[in-house]
Amino acid sequence: MNNLVEATRGDHRSDGRFVLLVVDDDESVGAALVAQLADHRVRGHHFAHAAEALLATGALQPDAAVVAAGLSTMSCTELVRLLAGRVGVGDEDGGVAAAALKAGATACVRRPYRAEEVLPILRAIRPETSGALDPPIELGGLRVDPATFEVSLDGRTVALPLKEFRLLYFFMSHAERTVTREQLLAAVWGGISDDTSNTLTVHIKRLRRRLALDGDRAPMIVTVRGLGYRFVPAQATATPSTS
Repeated sequence: MNNLVEATRGDHRSDGRFVLLVVDDDESVGAALVAQLADHRVRGHHFAHAAEALLATGALQPDAAVVAAGLSTMSCTELVRLLAGRVGVGDEDGGVAAAALKAGATACVRRPYRAEEVLPILRAIRPETSGALDPPIELGGLRVDPATFEVSLDGRTVALPLKEFRLLYFFMSHAERTVTREQLLAAVWGGISDDTSNTLTVHIKRLRRRLALDGDRAPMIVTVRGLGYRFVPAQATATPSTS
């Protein structure tokens, strides 16, 4: 039971992380998924034995679990049933996957697991904490943390409304690349409508103003005429128009 002891010691929700159980007989496969998801603020715990995972559930209060098909210590469908539908099942056998879904699984993913396939499922399970699954970004003295919605520029705190925060995070996630108005509206407002026709322009102007340190500082969000916008980290020199 060493894995259980290590997993439950000092694991609290104070840091807001998503808690995930990974139940897989293969130590390397389970540990690899835990390591991948650590970069996305997921606190993963791998268990090779189903009994350990069940005991850990009470202490860890996980948000979700990934259960491998073909477990040697318990039927994966029985474990899914006991975990009350909090799971995705790693499996390439359609019959086992169907049985697991019937038992209460939320979704099925293939082994070896890939973070880009697991993360959307986790976001769907707890939509209110989906931002916490994204890592902080720091560029040119500007740092944004989606887990806490904190923004700092050269060490000073910058208070941003939620929409402007999401806009900035999208820009920084696509630094030095031109993004279209349509992409920005889809990412922050969920699409284009009559209500958002001028909203984006207004929010970008406000965001530029909040981020400006002085009049000589090159803008970090530059306009690419006829295309959209581009985020340029502070150390770079921006020449396009900022209108």
